[in-house]
Amino acid sequence: MTNKKSSNYPSLVYANSSGEIFDYPGLDMAGRRGRSFFQPDVEDLIPLPEGSELFIIPESSPIAWDPFQEDFVVFDTELPDGQALAVAAFMAPAYTQTALAAYRRESQEPLPLFAYTAVGWWKGRFWVPAFRSDRDKRQDIKGFRQEEVIRKTRATLKKFRKNRLIQHLGKCSLTYGCPAAKNFFLGRYEAPLPSSPVCNARCLGCLSYQPEGGPPSTQERITFTPSAKELSETALLHLKRVKNGVVSFGQGCEGEPLMQAELLEATVALIRKEHRDGTVNLNTNASRPKAIEALARKGLDSIRISMNSVDPRFYDAYYRPKGYRYQDVLESWQVAKAEGLHVSLNLFVMPGLTDLPSHFDRLCGLIDRYGLDLIQLRNHNIDPDWYMDSIGFDNNQEPLGIRTMVKELKKRFPLLKFGYFNPPVKKDKR
Repeated sequence: MTNKKSSNYPSLVYANSSGEIFDYPGLDMAGRRGRSFFQPDVEDLIPLPEGSELFIIPESSPIAWDPFQEDFVVFDTELPDGQALAVAAFMAPAYTQTALAAYRRESQEPLPLFAYTAVGWWKGRFWVPAFRSDRDKRQDIKGFRQEEVIRKTRATLKKFRKNRLIQHLGKCSLTYGCPAAKNFFLGRYEAPLPSSPVCNARCLGCLSYQPEGGPPSTQERITFTPSAKELSETALLHLKRVKNGVVSFGQGCEGEPLMQAELLEATVALIRKEHRDGTVNLNTNASRPKAIEALARKGLDSIRISMNSVDPRFYDAYYRPKGYRYQDVLESWQVAKAEGLHVSLNLFVMPGLTDLPSHFDRLCGLIDRYGLDLIQLRNHNIDPDWYMDSIGFDNNQEPLGIRTMVKELKKRFPLLKFGYFNPPVKKDKR
């Protein structure tokens, strides 16, 4: 079946149970915002970025736009080896999704912790509704030569046998393929400083810890608390050899770094005693305002506050905080700006929720009140249906669209930056 209209728009992509992926020219790709299906504008589509992956969604049926019926349809065609399955894209770092994959799924078992972006086939390649949110190439796949990563990782591990943190990062580099860990061993950009095996939140989408019955963790959490000597030795190794380098507490392979506030203070003091250049950053849930104040006075340069939503109802339902409140996060934001830190918001992007008008208005109000330097647009790695059900999301508003939201924020706050990575905010004097 062919259709003139479909030839000017990506077609549906589906898979069989053997993992083979096909397109269906008679149906157009569809996307989703929240719980509603829509067709992304052609101007909103880009070729699937290099380094991205395609995932087959188990026990699912693809949703497509039928140009003949002018309606969304379930593509539940029976194939020789079973039912057609939905396909989603997990995009490379520095790209932000604007539409979720469109599918119907009966299973209540949550999907693995990835971002599920719509994908279609057009002009001989895959297309996704997305845009590049950061021009920094620090995690572009073509910037990594695996043989070099292996060689330099092994050499550093051999040299620092007694540093447990460096040994841990070696596993992140060689086993999990963590781009941040790889960059540490390659001696460039930003280095991770995981420090806390414990947390004061129970995030639904935690990458390193999931209770029984939850989605599988994508990586192993650090099992020990590094010493200030191990942390500072790792940080100094990086900062001394990387011009305008960045080191960051708070990684996907740990809990909340502020649970080790005194350790972080001691580490920052050791770093700054020996080396004044480079950026020391903290990725955090911002649950302890006084700890952030103390770290700033020891020499911390920047902070990145993670938020799934600026709506306290959805925030509490996702983070399930232990011993802190949403208001503490806002107070930390205020304290960080008062102490002169560069403040970023790590905003988990979920099309149809992040871009609701009510969320936009509240976010603008918070920026007006506290000030903000950067919004990092991070695709939310979580099963969209499980997430929305778990936080009690019931949308009765028309979303702005992620692109429109960003455009309006830029218009309202001309000095506000957008990106994906922690920038160097302290330039080297060397």
